[in-house]
Amino acid sequence: MWTLRVKTPAARQRSSFTRRAALWAAGLAVAGGLSAPGAWAQTPEAYPSRPITLILPFPPGGATDVQIRALAQAASRELGQPILISNRPGVGGTLGPAGMAQTAAPDGYTVSLIAATLFRLPHLMKVSFDPVADFSYLICLTGYTNGLVVRQDAPWKTVQDLLADARRQPGAISYGSTGKGSGGHIAMERLARAAGVQFNFIPYKGMAEETAALLGGHLMVISDPGWGALAESGKARVLATLGESRLKRWPQVPTLRELGHDIVVNSPIGLAGPKGMSPKVVQVLHDAFRKAMNDPGFVRALEQNDQVPLYMSAEDYTRYAAEQTAREKVFVQELGLKLD
Repeated sequence: MWTLRVKTPAARQRSSFTRRAALWAAGLAVAGGLSAPGAWAQTPEAYPSRPITLILPFPPGGATDVQIRALAQAASRELGQPILISNRPGVGGTLGPAGMAQTAAPDGYTVSLIAATLFRLPHLMKVSFDPVADFSYLICLTGYTNGLVVRQDAPWKTVQDLLADARRQPGAISYGSTGKGSGGHIAMERLARAAGVQFNFIPYKGMAEETAALLGGHLMVISDPGWGALAESGKARVLATLGESRLKRWPQVPTLRELGHDIVVNSPIGLAGPKGMSPKVVQVLHDAFRKAMNDPGFVRALEQNDQVPLYMSAEDYTRYAAEQTAREKVFVQELGLKLD
């Protein structure tokens, strides 16, 4: 059995996951951000008649935050109501959606960004949600472009350099990613296993925190998306990307697969509400966000991080969620992954 070793004891995280989700969701409900279950007095035809809360399960200031705020602004024009962003980071981007699933009414006034970790985490640890049964999937928006990033003055020019140093110093090289079980976390542990090395994993709430830690010398490597601006500034170097092929804006950067490591990270993100939403409300939200995906501000925000639109309808995204949850279960079992 291959055990992922992390800095923070995961047993504590497992026991606190449900409590944390319930606490923040209850607080948001009191503040008026969530509708209490059973309080939906609107008919689907009247929707929307008041502001909508969009939960963003990452901290402010990161690439996803910029992208979703641009998207929400464009979608609000289509809906004729404000869309209020509520940053609720934690547990690899799953704490926010989990809290919504537990407490929000299915009236369309609370929705959440969904990251791919949502489909993997239930197979790694005990969680409070079912990714298939507890959500009404609305639309898939785009996919992250993960990379292995180091400071510009780091001694490693290539992935081979990094691995060679890791062999000489087991556990001495620290890397960060957005939470336990994220795509970046799993990719680095797979790389370590294949290369016979050991890294020191440090989980963060989002790329903004990771960037500050990297530039401040508290972190050596980032394995995550959202690195475009950091690399463009000349403050960081991208050793490899984790997609199927090289990126148009970074043609000189190889993929891990090119380097002989068969590791590809595909991380679609989209929007969902609680289970039981009216099909008419789902359609209204889908249509508004589908049009907003063409907004120049959103498109520019994607381009800055080498992302492209990855559209799925509500029906296709619902099907994808079920299929991906099943695939992640097989993947986790085959590798013997667990969080201990």
